[in-house]
Amino acid sequence: MLERRHILLVIGGGIAAYKTLDLIRRLRERGARVTPVLTEAAHQFVTPMAVAALAGAEVQTTLWDLTAEAQMGHIQLSRAADLIVVAPATADLMAKAAQGLAPDLASTLLLATDKPVLMAPAMNVRMWEHPATRRNRERLRADGVRFVGPNEGEMACGEYGPGRMAEPAEILAAIEAELGRAPAVMASDPPAGARPLAGRHVLVTSGPTHEPIDPVRYIANRSSGAQGTAIGAALRDLGARVTFVTGPAIVPPPEGVDVVAVETADQMLAAVRAALPADAAVMVAAVADWRVAQASGQKIKKGNGAAPVLTLAPNPDILATLSRLEEGRPRLVVGFAAETESILDHARAKRRAKGCDWILANDVSPGTGIMGGGENAVTLITGEGEEAWPRMGKEAVARRLALRIAEALG
Repeated sequence: MLERRHILLVIGGGIAAYKTLDLIRRLRERGARVTPVLTEAAHQFVTPMAVAALAGAEVQTTLWDLTAEAQMGHIQLSRAADLIVVAPATADLMAKAAQGLAPDLASTLLLATDKPVLMAPAMNVRMWEHPATRRNRERLRADGVRFVGPNEGEMACGEYGPGRMAEPAEILAAIEAELGRAPAVMASDPPAGARPLAGRHVLVTSGPTHEPIDPVRYIANRSSGAQGTAIGAALRDLGARVTFVTGPAIVPPPEGVDVVAVETADQMLAAVRAALPADAAVMVAAVADWRVAQASGQKIKKGNGAAPVLTLAPNPDILATLSRLEEGRPRLVVGFAAETESILDHARAKRRAKGCDWILANDVSPGTGIMGGGENAVTLITGEGEEAWPRMGKEAVARRLALRIAEALG
């Protein structure tokens, strides 16, 4: 799929640099040519010898190579590639690129290029969430830079949250999507910067809901919010005005969207109704099916050790409610079905029962590594047929779905 495509791979200085060795191997297996560039800090985590051996190419490390620079080597490097990939994209590299600074080879290449750039950020969660990094990220997005990740998880420093570099398989899928080598979604992928959803309003729900048992306990489904955030960002990047209704997710909502934070299913349904009208709705949230009929106003004590009896009541079915609206129904309603067995049968039945237009069946059965991971393996089920998508990173799934929605809305 990447036969004869040229990737300029900039490796930043972070512990996640070790993952780039696997990324290089995967790229070479698919026929890509890889030219690696190591920052000075990257030498502390991977060796030029290991990188060169896997890439089958000389490692570029300095702006001050007399022979290369006599022929403007940094300009040639930045223009000869089909795509520049920065992995890991450290906070320092992102800041330099956002501000147009060029003190070394890596940042000079990013400033001198006329080719698309894909960044895979990796840093401590506090660095990722810092206002300076947020500003730099939005500046780079506005300049046309694409991002894959970061994922949430445990850091090398022992903290937990968003900041882990995307896995090599995710980055590979994003590279294929950027180069137009992913399986076709539309007749043609829009060029970088195109906004086929400009003027459209899309409603997205994301994350779990928390249904209180008492002031400190709740019922919930497992959901990090990562897929919902990726979908919201992909729709935004295609020009849509996005209303993002989110439960208490681990992954923060995307920048540049209208965020409505909720906790319970009742609150989410009210927020969804208030967001209408919308051209399309993508219901990604993992809404709890049940709530405690009478939540306690005080923390329930163990007492004599007897377990409390909880009487459950059904939560409102947000997807079905939206799909069956007689007035104000979005033109396109998309649901998700996370299933552990009989995946397609259950998803088909869910689409019929809910009345939505499309549903994405997501295989989260034990052993797939999907639940809590950075990838998804989905099948898009519509009234016209089914499309089995290959396992790919959540951002690649989001991009593909956003393009499909743009096509459906014309």
